[in-house]
Amino acid sequence: DLVRSRGLGDVYKRQQAKKPTDFTKFTSETVDLGKPKVGNPVTATFTFTNISKEDVVIETVTPGCGCTKSDYTKEPIKPGKTGTITATYNAAAVGNFTKQVRVKFLGVDQEQILTITGQVEQ
Repeated sequence: DLVRSRGLGDVYKRQQAKKPTDFTKFTSETVDLGKPKVGNPVTATFTFTNISKEDVVIETVTPGCGCTKSDYTKEPIKPGKTGTITATYNAAAVGNFTKQVRVKFLGVDQEQILTITGQVEQ
């Protein structure tokens, strides 16, 4: 019985999805961009540290809409080093905004969700 139950535990471990938090630690997952003026794009920078023993590679960064553009560290991030992801919101419309950016790390099943918020003023 011990052998059989131990085998199931190994199967369960293999089935667990890898999460970004297993490899990275973000300084913040949400950035408040304050109150930009309409028509003046604003940029948030998200910084993370590689907390694993292997290189971390950002595979894709996908903004939630066309009003947000993104950029990110393209080279592998070594253990203990930091990488960045930027999200620039076009601030084209007056009012509150909450926008998400999805980050896919190579070899990690789950995406990291980053959020920018603020209130565009006239």
